[in-house]
Amino acid sequence: MHADEGTEQVLARKMWRTLEPYHGMIYFAPSAVEAYAELGITGRSGYFASRSAPMGAVNAEVVRATFFNFHPGLVTRAMERVWETTTPEAILQARLRAVDAALRAALGDDQLASAAMAEAAGLARQAATDLPVEGRPLFAGHASLAWPEEDHLALWHAISLLREFRGDGHLVALTMAGLDGCEALVTHAAAGDVPAAILQASRGWSDAEWAAAVQRLRDRGLVETEGDGFTDDGNALRAQIEATTDRLAVAPWQRLGADGCDRLRSLVRPFSKAIVASGVLTVPPS
Repeated sequence: MHADEGTEQVLARKMWRTLEPYHGMIYFAPSAVEAYAELGITGRSGYFASRSAPMGAVNAEVVRATFFNFHPGLVTRAMERVWETTTPEAILQARLRAVDAALRAALGDDQLASAAMAEAAGLARQAATDLPVEGRPLFAGHASLAWPEEDHLALWHAISLLREFRGDGHLVALTMAGLDGCEALVTHAAAGDVPAAILQASRGWSDAEWAAAVQRLRDRGLVETEGDGFTDDGNALRAQIEATTDRLAVAPWQRLGADGCDRLRSLVRPFSKAIVASGVLTVPPS
């Protein structure tokens, strides 16, 4: 790896971490639950339907393919009759209304109308526009949507594009590593970022299925014989997955350049911190 490549990959990771709360809050916001319920979409169906809706009225198999680490049965149940109840267009409109309400609650009208918000929206849009869609179905779906006019919503849309661009690349990295959905979660847990119990429960895997995935990784020499921590080979594989994910995510940040990226991070950081401080990210996900 060239030094510049390594620097770009580190930058891609920094950008994702700083921007993520601004997008990710919609999966926790009470306003989203309420907006989807008005359309007759409740429970986990709201999450899967709203995030997959940019791809159109796709069936559960397509959602399973793009929501890699969720239990197939959970996805199938959540998507059952969704598109008989509502339309992609209606749920996307509901989601944007929920984004607006959640951002107003977390940031206040003054921050939404600030010069910093306008500048951040412009930079993020520059980074997220005209990126390659090949092999990136969730990103491609989101890239087909019209841009919101208000700056705080345009910023959210841009960060959504950047997030899905990175996420589609992450699935490539996981499949290249020979991992299935549950095994990918086990490696996430073994990395120590999120407790295994939370990952297992939120993605719908049973204790037996989780234990079987741990054993498969143990058989590959990636997980320790006792417990579910990484071996040296497991640590190396996880590092390889993260490096590949970062490498596949650098295109928008190359476009902005180091100075532009630093400026965007400095502008969005206060917004992300305010969202975290609001407590919305501690609410059970919708």
